[in-house]
Amino acid sequence: MGILVGLPKNGDEEKDYQINWGDPFGIQVEMREPFLPAEWYKQSGVQLTWPHAGTDWAHMLTEVQECFVAIAREIAKKELLLIVAPDVNAVKAQLSNRVNMENVRFFECETNDTWARDHGAITMIDGSAPRLLDFCFNGWGQKFGAGLDNQITHKAYSAKCFNGEYENRLNFVLEGGSIEIDGLGTLLTTSTCLLAPNRNDTMNKVEIEEYLRSVFHLQQVLWLDYGYLAGDDTDSHVDTLARLCPNNTIVYVKCTDPEDEHYEELTKMEDQLRTFRTLAGEPYRLLSLPMADSIIEDTERLPATYANFLILNESILYPTYNQPKNDAEAAEILAEAFPDKEIIGIDCRALIKQHGSLHCVTMQYPEGVIK
Repeated sequence: MGILVGLPKNGDEEKDYQINWGDPFGIQVEMREPFLPAEWYKQSGVQLTWPHAGTDWAHMLTEVQECFVAIAREIAKKELLLIVAPDVNAVKAQLSNRVNMENVRFFECETNDTWARDHGAITMIDGSAPRLLDFCFNGWGQKFGAGLDNQITHKAYSAKCFNGEYENRLNFVLEGGSIEIDGLGTLLTTSTCLLAPNRNDTMNKVEIEEYLRSVFHLQQVLWLDYGYLAGDDTDSHVDTLARLCPNNTIVYVKCTDPEDEHYEELTKMEDQLRTFRTLAGEPYRLLSLPMADSIIEDTERLPATYANFLILNESILYPTYNQPKNDAEAAEILAEAFPDKEIIGIDCRALIKQHGSLHCVTMQYPEGVIK
């Protein structure tokens, strides 16, 4: 039961919302199509782009592949898993008798690296045919080679790995890890990433926001101007710092140690999060994740973060770092944000050695997309 209402959008247009009376109480608001769904929208499955000897993982390949197997095992228990790799037979041998292979699909393709969050398609819901938007991935502002990864989405679509319509957006640089969506018309991002050099230099902040609003049918863009992680290559992807969750909730990384190099920036980020408002004008419910204890390798601090979790249909996969107190506290906060989901930790100490974590190596696709 519900009613359709029109709310002001940009200019003289109206944007349609469906307001439903929920059970047992309260209301639920859903965007009318087309819209960019939240990560907790029902999924068909998840993409992993597998590490191999031709990637930067070569010196620690067995270690990182074990981490990928652990992620693959959890995803394939309940959802489809699309694995992209230049040698799928080698991956099948690694997964044999360890993963529910009935739910695994393979696409053989040359790749540079493993960061599916940033080279995977961003999917919009639009009637019976989802739209797979293929943005340009240029190695986080041309820091790393990404020519092969930037072709994966189009090649996978051409190979009929996906249902839906392909949409070429390669004239705009956008990484999936740089945006958070609530499914109701709000996008959260960081100014340090979207305004970083060698991405969309010919556009200013106003122009970039207008582009995002137009393409994704947004009502508002929330810009975080503070927050970073030492060792991060992405110019502060939002999925390492703060995440949109159901029920107008934001979970974010909080630093409580004044001696930590992140303290000032993350405190300013927290203060700014308190100023953000929902489309209804209400403050967000803020839940703070612990700051992981410092992990150093070769004198470099690695970007360990609990914000880099993956939302699945029935569970949350979150990164752990062999820090029992912090790992447990992060699980408790995520259980509060997602009370209807199982919280499952995956040891991601291998992933942060290449400056990413669990969310960074995955890309979810809405219901009906992965074949």
